[in-house]
Amino acid sequence: MLVHSDPAGTQIAVLEDDVIVEHYVTRPDDRSMLGNIYLGRVQNVLPGMEASFVDFGAARNGVLYAREVGIAGEEGAELPRIETVLRSGQQIIVQVTKEPMRSKGSRLSALVSLAGRHLVLVPEASSLGVSRRLADDERNRLRDIAQDLGREGHGLIVRTAAEGASSADLEADLQRLIGVWETITTKAQKAKAPALLYEEPELELKVVRDLFNRDVKQCVVDDAVLEEILRSYVRDTTPELDQRLSLYNGDLPIFEEYRVTEQIRKSLDRKVWLPSGGHIVIDRTEAMTVIDVNTGKFVGKSTLEETVYRTNLEAASEVARQLRVRDIGGIIVVDFIDMEEAANRDAVVAHFRGQLERDRSRTQVHDISPLGLVQMTRKGVAAGIVEAFSDPCPTCEGRGILIHDVD
Repeated sequence: MLVHSDPAGTQIAVLEDDVIVEHYVTRPDDRSMLGNIYLGRVQNVLPGMEASFVDFGAARNGVLYAREVGIAGEEGAELPRIETVLRSGQQIIVQVTKEPMRSKGSRLSALVSLAGRHLVLVPEASSLGVSRRLADDERNRLRDIAQDLGREGHGLIVRTAAEGASSADLEADLQRLIGVWETITTKAQKAKAPALLYEEPELELKVVRDLFNRDVKQCVVDDAVLEEILRSYVRDTTPELDQRLSLYNGDLPIFEEYRVTEQIRKSLDRKVWLPSGGHIVIDRTEAMTVIDVNTGKFVGKSTLEETVYRTNLEAASEVARQLRVRDIGGIIVVDFIDMEEAANRDAVVAHFRGQLERDRSRTQVHDISPLGLVQMTRKGVAAGIVEAFSDPCPTCEGRGILIHDVD
């Protein structure tokens, strides 16, 4: 994990085998709202959309769907109509679950959660979950500890970062989160909507909280003040990881030293080359992202089927990486090159799913269709790397073509 800070903002890059797989950027004048909790005011309720629009203080109202209202009821029971629960002018506590993108406003949820180092607190719920990324023995150990904690009527999720944590670690994390929630509810009782009740930490603290665990061999920071802030947080929460945090003192800028800048530039390209000479082409439309796989310069050595199969395997790995580093969300269609043998098609999809297991965002992948397409969805919560380093063309309004005079 590399953390680069300068007056223009902070960037964090996560590398696997020296290849960037995740990238985060924030600027002083463009702070993320993701995870923030607000006291909002319902502007209007749309029964036909099973949604409501909520003014929470942003430039555009956020949308709150019926399934995110947090209506209590029997498990499996049908949710009541949204117009029977919400009304215009009503105040409601909401959390931003998805940043505004293009013409769409923020996605909101009244099912609030608070993330700590080891735990996620789900206020006024009864659920108890443990990360599935942990080994079974560790999951059972942590579940036993969590069940004995004084949850005070709240739900809990034990995070992957809790691996190896003691009962005292989890108890301390829980008490911090309960304290935060009590502060939020106190503010909500006194505030007038719209009002900010809780703001997520700065990007660097948030990413370290969420990602810096035993899987990360090293976290290198190029700013001494920021390094001390992060070190203080790590010592308070997971002191055993303190030795993995270090201050960068190289001659070159940190992103140049680790060749991250070059990789970011390539991640902005429409065409991405594969090791064999093939390539993928990534195009985004209003409804979905479409990725095309081509053999390009790769001519193979034995048969066409073998050439296509190898290209598709390389493409599956690269597509999985590009989805992570560009943080592409929504509907995604990958047009792999047609393969005659069913075993090869199955192997490519299996390899693709295996590569996506490293992705922290939730994905769902369908089998190859009769047209040779793999349809999938990926949960994206913020603008990606392309949006962070580009602006739509004011002449063509982002269409990317030159329009001739039609007169």
